[in-house]
Amino acid sequence: MSAHRLSAGGLVDRSRSLGFSFDGLDLKGYEGDTLASALLANDQLLVGRSFKYHRPRGIVTAGSAEPNALVMIGKGARTEPNTRATVAELYNGLVATSQNRWPSLKYDIGSLNSLLSPFLGAGFYYKTFMWPAAFWEKVYEPFIRRAAGLGKAVMEADPDRYEKAWAHCDLLVVGAGPSGLMAALTAARAGLRVILADEGFRFGGSLLSERASIGGAAPSAFVEAILSELAGFPWVTLMPRTTVFGWYDDNVFGAVEKVQKHIALPSPDLPVERLWRIVARRAIMATGAEERPLVFGGNDRPGVMMAGAGRTYLNRYGVSIGRKVAVFTNGGSGYQAARDLAGQGIDVVAVIDGRTGGGDTLPNGVRLIQGGGVVKVKGKHRVDGILVERSGFEETIDCDALLMSGGWSPVIHLACQRGAKPVWSDEKQAFLAPDVGPQFLPAGSASGITGIGACLRDGVAKALSALASLDLTATSPYVPDVEGEYDASFAPLWYVPGARDKAFVDFQNDVHVKDLGLAQREGFGHIEHTKRYTTSGMATDQGKLGNVNATGIIAGMKGVSPAEVGVTTFRPFYTPVSFGAMAGTSRGEHSRPVRRSPLHGWAKKNGAIFVEAGLWHRSSWFPRDGEKGWRQSVDREVLNVRANVGLCDVSTLGKIEVFGNDAAEFLNRIYSNAFLKLPVGRARYGLMLREDGIVYDDGTTSRLAENHFFVTTTTAYAAEVMTHMEYCSQVLWPDLDVRFVSSSDQWAQMSLVGPKARLVLQQVVEDDVSNEAFPFLAVREVTLKGGLRARLFRISFSGELAYELAVPAGYGEAVADALMEAGKPHEICAYGVEALNVLRIEKGHVTHNELNGSTTPDDVGLGKMFSVNKPDFIGKRLSSRFGLTAADRLQLVGLKPVDRSKEIKAGAHLLKEGAAPSMTNDQGHVTSACFSPALGHPIALALLKSGRERFGEKIVVWDKLRGEEFVAEVCSPVFIDPDSQKLHQ
Repeated sequence: MSAHRLSAGGLVDRSRSLGFSFDGLDLKGYEGDTLASALLANDQLLVGRSFKYHRPRGIVTAGSAEPNALVMIGKGARTEPNTRATVAELYNGLVATSQNRWPSLKYDIGSLNSLLSPFLGAGFYYKTFMWPAAFWEKVYEPFIRRAAGLGKAVMEADPDRYEKAWAHCDLLVVGAGPSGLMAALTAARAGLRVILADEGFRFGGSLLSERASIGGAAPSAFVEAILSELAGFPWVTLMPRTTVFGWYDDNVFGAVEKVQKHIALPSPDLPVERLWRIVARRAIMATGAEERPLVFGGNDRPGVMMAGAGRTYLNRYGVSIGRKVAVFTNGGSGYQAARDLAGQGIDVVAVIDGRTGGGDTLPNGVRLIQGGGVVKVKGKHRVDGILVERSGFEETIDCDALLMSGGWSPVIHLACQRGAKPVWSDEKQAFLAPDVGPQFLPAGSASGITGIGACLRDGVAKALSALASLDLTATSPYVPDVEGEYDASFAPLWYVPGARDKAFVDFQNDVHVKDLGLAQREGFGHIEHTKRYTTSGMATDQGKLGNVNATGIIAGMKGVSPAEVGVTTFRPFYTPVSFGAMAGTSRGEHSRPVRRSPLHGWAKKNGAIFVEAGLWHRSSWFPRDGEKGWRQSVDREVLNVRANVGLCDVSTLGKIEVFGNDAAEFLNRIYSNAFLKLPVGRARYGLMLREDGIVYDDGTTSRLAENHFFVTTTTAYAAEVMTHMEYCSQVLWPDLDVRFVSSSDQWAQMSLVGPKARLVLQQVVEDDVSNEAFPFLAVREVTLKGGLRARLFRISFSGELAYELAVPAGYGEAVADALMEAGKPHEICAYGVEALNVLRIEKGHVTHNELNGSTTPDDVGLGKMFSVNKPDFIGKRLSSRFGLTAADRLQLVGLKPVDRSKEIKAGAHLLKEGAAPSMTNDQGHVTSACFSPALGHPIALALLKSGRERFGEKIVVWDKLRGEEFVAEVCSPVFIDPDSQKLHQ
């Protein structure tokens, strides 16, 4: 047994034993342990397998940068894959399972990939799986899909709660190490609203791993004293277990708080995670620094660990990585690790220093090998020894663990997430945070400062600087002296030559030095290209350990400075965030807002079956007793509307009120047809185009007053059109006097349709609605019987006599009830969007099925709505391109099956008779289809090449998906009342 728990020491509570299991093995830990520290205490060094080669991997860090110790935690629906054992708080009953192995962790068949490593180098997936082509779908793709990923997603529904919240503060301090604690204390004493957030379950950061003395007290006692004072300020919020993962515009930070992830059975009254959006006037990034690994042969063996992590497990958790430990370093961190280990009675067999000079003091009896390097680590599932090379001489050293330290990289990810690039420092041999202004300041190790005392002082200084930028002052708190600090300086050592095994740069994705060299030789020399070619930095840790080493190695290959190579782009999230936290309460039926029309209650009591249309729940059809299917209900509704009268809810249409002296000019510029001379009291159908001449949306615009227009849009594009209009007003024509307001939710709008519509409407409206007084496309404010003011529009989407009545939303249901009551003698019926769709197809009206982002006004038979006389409007210039005016463009037509029993389906393709199905022979496709109860057979609208010239032609409807193929006749898209006499009756 090499890794073990010390008999005393550490900050864990040894009086509270916790039981847990790993791969079915029952183990014990203590309160205050992480899963990683508890596994090490039980000598469980092998914890996972690498992604590509399935090499055995052990714990290498003690924090969120861990690339190896990814496990599944929990059971059943609460199983969470890819959890870092190094940050997973141990709790009683925790169940952990290793990943990416079969049949077991120790005996993994996937490790055979190591034997194939000569064929699995960087970019192999770009060069293989090419032949034979027939193998791709049946062999290669299934194999790749099975091999992808590490953990397995659970298919059961997550039983836990998640939520989102906002927080506001004067100062957000990210990180509760020495700098963060002092910054928070300084600001809190000045009365600022402070939020102190740290990803750990215990505040203190690196102080919890130190043995130095701060003001004569242990670091842990110093931390508790500060936390006690901070907790006494009501304006201070302490947020442990909270990772700040992103920095966004306006100094808004994203953070995720693990509320109950450390509890076996979470309370249903609390969320397990809470996503925070924190608005901070100022922020301090006290995120510390990440120790870099050294790149040498076998550096991925279980039992090889970062020196700083070894100190954390020793001093914080009371766990030693081994009994005979070697240290390989290029700076002071390795020496301090050796001193701490020796102080606990651990045998430090040697310290190998890659530098030829310098060095630090070592305990008596510890051997120092200067100018040497480890070239091989012996053993398979744990360290059995190391091979050291110095000046051409090799030596085997017997040990059971190896600590390594390759220097330090400030954790600057947050400061770079909005586009600013990190700055290389030759002095620090690290990338430092860019200057992003006073709103976000790096502090302590995150700014390249080393030493506990210096970090304490810098935390105070950065807090005072943040206060000064807010025109506030504060008294600098007393900073105690620190005794027992070590020199953390180091010399660059990017790669140890002479490796006898793979020297890994990215542990999780199995990227080694030779892969980086191959990327350079094959032309992928840019750091971003190298990343994608080799997958270095693309694993779940996003290269937190390996990216700077990759930069240094590539710089050495090119003979340039790391500054010229740079690093890959930093993006949120700093660490993975669960989908549950991102969704919050938006799950199941609450996954998105539900919009209900003001007439929803009316439709429900009339028996409507609802359908989701975007966010809206729209009445689809209204079944009656004895009807056996939706088609029967829809056919009845359509026939009744054609013969009598029907009432339909059209409240979901987008509605925008347009005001201003230049409102008419504005509309004239965004629509392709003319609006300047539209009379007051009249409506006009209009088309909006995109800049490229393609139809964007359609709808009606009514002129209610000289400078007041009412615009309707399609339901789906209501928000988009509003945004488009705002953009045009603010960016394209800011000189125009025009204003907008969305009124979609303010009006309940209903369509009264059919030859008896006027008879019903007149019983509810005081005003004269005769054909002479209220002709087609008339618009007017009217008074309903009872005194309610309403808007009445004579517009039709069905080809029948029709009116749309708009009343304030709160009166909608009552007015609809009154219309249904008035219509009883005229056999009125409620009808839904299915019948509405049939009615519009019969009349040849287009929707976004036809206005699909590729059609012009002429394509859909609305070429007359393209004004050639207007000097300009959006889309006019590019509409004259040859591609949009070619004679063989797809054009709107109607289709009738020759065999009337054949049902045309939307999406079917059109072919000439006798033509083989192919993209070359494709003549178009069906956009909308239905059964027409008025005609007694199926009909469809389609887009067909040169369609208007082909009326009467026979065309093949080919539907491979449904296995159907039959002949249809091309006809006019207007199946009912082609002369539109009903509209004007």
